[in-house]
Parts: sequence; structure tokens; C-alpha cells
Amino acid sequence: MTDNCPKCWADLRTPLFCESCDEVLDTQNDSPFRILGMAQGFHLDRMSLRKRLLHLSRHLHPDVHGTADDATRDLAQRKTAELNAAFQILEDDFRRASWLVRSLGGPTEETEPQMPQAFLTEVLEWNEAVEEARTSEPGSTESARLAGLEDELRSERKKLMDGVAAKLTPLPELGSPELVEVRHKLNALRYLDRTLCQLEELRLKQANSPS
Repeated sequence: MTDNCPKCWADLRTPLFCESCDEVLDTQNDSPFRILGMAQGFHLDRMSLRKRLLHLSRHLHPDVHGTADDATRDLAQRKTAELNAAFQILEDDFRRASWLVRSLGGPTEETEPQMPQAFLTEVLEWNEAVEEARTSEPGSTESARLAGLEDELRSERKKLMDGVAAKLTPLPELGSPELVEVRHKLNALRYLDRTLCQLEELRLKQANSPS
């Protein structure tokens, strides 16, 4: 950031407050990278991210502003909520990638709901396997395949996320057609996450079923 604090004119690293004079700033910024003072990109250092969260949280803590007026305390609470929301985006690979695609002028899941064409055949097979496991008896062949299917989906998820990381490193230009391809991969990841949740629920249900 190149902005300056309106109170002490120190350089600002975050739009939430001035780290030099602790002035809480009533500014609007929807970039989680700017909020946390991190360089924008898909890859980031998770330890540095968490350290920034803790550092910024301490500056916005109610104890720091305990003697301030009500408006300042309320503002600090709102900025804490913005900080936590930004952290939740950046700490998660999927959410971080999705935000980057949108910020670069790429499509959303709603406007571009397709998945990669080569992925669709496997989706049909996986859906069939899940449905067979759902209607099968515990201990049956279909039921026993759940663990193997979970491993297969997790492996596919890693492959897709690696592909997303490659497409976003370095970041594409604004409006690049590659952003559509990334969105398709993210849609596939969303499908895999939902299916893995279903498999976990099935596995727990079968584990708790009477023999």
C-alpha cells in the first residue's frame, strides 16, 4: 500500500488502522491481501499469514481501545470482523483462488458453472459408485469400496488444485481466457468436496449401523 495515515501520515500497510499511531480507519477495502498486508498471489506463506492475523488482531483488541469513544470501539469491532473474514479467504486454497479469479475479471461459479469436459465422465462413474454405496448393506462389496473411492477423489482433488496453482502462478492478466479454465477447475473441486463430505457421512453412518 502507498496510502498514508490521515492522523500521523505514516505509510499504511493495512487499510484497517495505522500501525504507527493505532488510529482505526473507517475505510472500505474488499481485498483480503491488502487487509492483511500480504502480497497478492496464489502462493503465500501460511506462517506469515497467521503472524499478520495475530499482530493485527492485537491492535484491534478491545483492551487497546478501552478508553476510546463508542464510535471508535464499534469501528474496531467492525474492522476485526473484516480482518477475520479476509483471513478465512486467504488461509483456504480454494477460497483464495476463487477470489483471485473474480478480482482479475474472471467468471463466478454462477456465471460459469461448467466443469472440465474430461472430468465429466469420471463424475458419472463416481456418482454411480456413491449411489450404490448409499443403497448397499454395510459390509457389502459396494460399501467396502468407499475407502478406495475416497482415496481416489482426494488424489483427484490434489491434481486439480495443483493445476489451479499452476494457472495462477504468475497471476494471469485481467480478463485472461485462462481464468475461465481456472473457474472450471474450481467447479470440479467444489464437486469433489461435496462428494467427499457425502462419503464421510456414509462411512460414519455405516460404521454406526448394527451388524
